[in-house]
Amino acid sequence: MNTKRIGLVIKNDEQAEKQARQLEKRLGGQCVVIDAHQSENNDIPKDLLCIVVLGGDGTFLSVARFIGNKDIPLMGVKFGEVGFLAETTEDNLYEAITSLLKGKYLIQTRTRLDIKVVRDNKQIIDVDVLNDAVINKSALSRLASCAVYLDSTYLTTYRADGLIVGTPTGSTAYSLAAGGPVVHPAVPSIILTPICPFTLTNRPLIIPDSTKIEIRLEGSPEDIVLTLDGQEGFEMDPGDKIFIKKSRNYIKMISFDDQSYFKVLKTRLKWSGGRS
Repeated sequence: MNTKRIGLVIKNDEQAEKQARQLEKRLGGQCVVIDAHQSENNDIPKDLLCIVVLGGDGTFLSVARFIGNKDIPLMGVKFGEVGFLAETTEDNLYEAITSLLKGKYLIQTRTRLDIKVVRDNKQIIDVDVLNDAVINKSALSRLASCAVYLDSTYLTTYRADGLIVGTPTGSTAYSLAAGGPVVHPAVPSIILTPICPFTLTNRPLIIPDSTKIEIRLEGSPEDIVLTLDGQEGFEMDPGDKIFIKKSRNYIKMISFDDQSYFKVLKTRLKWSGGRS
């Protein structure tokens, strides 16, 4: 029997907390509850087989950020409809845990982006994101002007409500809502998606994930915010430079079906027709 324990991170939700209590009772000393909001990264036990995230995709993203560069697989459990990241549903939780303890699972590797912000020649932000970094203006401010350089070569200046720089995993998040493409997580790429661009020829762009991106805020950007994975927001100053590249740190996701991505995709996007 596997001597490693299972970590539990629980969303502040009545149903999630109820399932967590039942899971604790069932697993006994084989599980440990982790408070991702109050704990530090270094507090994560070293004997974890994985961390089971009881919540939705938002909770999953916060846990992915919490573990940092630690090599701990994550398994997301969604309450309600299936999520893109939390693909295991509440109904299948115990079946999934049984398979987990028997070693009958798959590991899917997802790339992250390393986001750095330099202000007055000082690095003020250094964060990895699993989904995306979004440069956004507030509702009442003018268009954002983002000059984009790829491997030090000027590409274009996006004049838009904002700009999304996403991973393939993040292609089904905000980028998709803004008209970006769906990109399979195994495709090594970074997606640039302008939000409501002023120039209609500014279209979403897929580039190799070996590309190093630099974004400069032009003009006098007021009320511009950099949002990371839809959860952390930072106010930008004129002259700030944003540097984005593929992170050295990956996220490992636990799955029980090698075709689960397409099944989740069809379910979430409500695709129908053809063979089942």
